[in-house]
Amino acid sequence: MFTIAGLALVTTLATGDLVAGMPAVSADTACPHRNVPLEGRKSPLDSLTFSVAGKQVKVCYGRPSSRGRVMLGGENVPYGKVWRTGANEPTIIFTSTPLKVAGLSVAPGAYSLYTVPGAREWEIIVNRSTSQWGEESNYTDKVKAQEVGRAKVKTETVSKPVETFTISAEPSPGKATALVLEWEKTRVKIPVAGA
Repeated sequence: MFTIAGLALVTTLATGDLVAGMPAVSADTACPHRNVPLEGRKSPLDSLTFSVAGKQVKVCYGRPSSRGRVMLGGENVPYGKVWRTGANEPTIIFTSTPLKVAGLSVAPGAYSLYTVPGAREWEIIVNRSTSQWGEESNYTDKVKAQEVGRAKVKTETVSKPVETFTISAEPSPGKATALVLEWEKTRVKIPVAGA
């Protein structure tokens, strides 16, 4: 069991899956990573709260830096391989309202966001398991079985390289929002809308 915004939630210890009740998401919703030791950490933790269809959605993630290395398409984050979309801990999306994430139907709850980077497009993977820390090799058949779905989005090139992986949100046509992932010379926009 863990607590978010003062409400107890029941989880399956083996997978971290949400089993019962999702509280209202707000800027106060605690990221599960908040108890991770920060001393000596090279990739800072961050979070983002944004609104979709009048409801708040929160994303918690780790922010790795390039530090002179080629990360996307390089040895650390190769093209065509599953990536946890951040540093060591999973990138987690909390929602108290139904969403469409890259066209995938997502019920209220907590989900991890994986990606498969590519030069021209990224595959977006929404997964019910939120406990897969560490290497992508931990994306086992058991974890894969918990996928909500996969969708593809095009990449864009940014003119000024982004040193530290960043997730932000920006308005999109209609009442949608785009979850924007930027790192090095790559920008990926994931549409997020009310379901």
